Amino acid sequence: MSRTAPPSGWPPPAKARLGDTAIALAPLAAVTADRYFERFPDDLERYGDAARAWELHDTQHLLHWAIGDVEGFVDMEHHVGWLAGVLDARDFPLEHLAVNLEPAAEVVAERLERGEDVAERLLRAAVSVRAR
Repeated sequence: MSRTAPPSGWPPPAKARLGDTAIALAPLAAVTADRYFERFPDDLERYGDAARAWELHDTQHLLHWAIGDVEGFVDMEHHVGWLAGVLDARDFPLEHLAVNLEPAAEVVAERLERGEDVAERLLRAAVSVRAR
């Protein structure tokens, strides 16, 4: 069985701007990843050393897209649809993507001013992924 390669190519965004505030995405993604792996610990075995790296990579993109959607310059649904297509083609369970969006929403609602706006985008994306 071949192991999943770690992320390569375009790195995930490190920051996003929500209003006048620069948001560091890595700490939010790390908390989200911890919550995700509590729900799906088998992914650590299934994807090996690359599991957490991919979780952080994709979550930073998801957070960036959600914040960009709130700010009016990103179409979150379009980007999440693209990511769902990529993950589906790689036989990654889309329910796991939907579930990942939910703790991401919790984290931003807990930790960011205007986090509820961002959380709403993430939760709407989870519904969209489940509807695929």
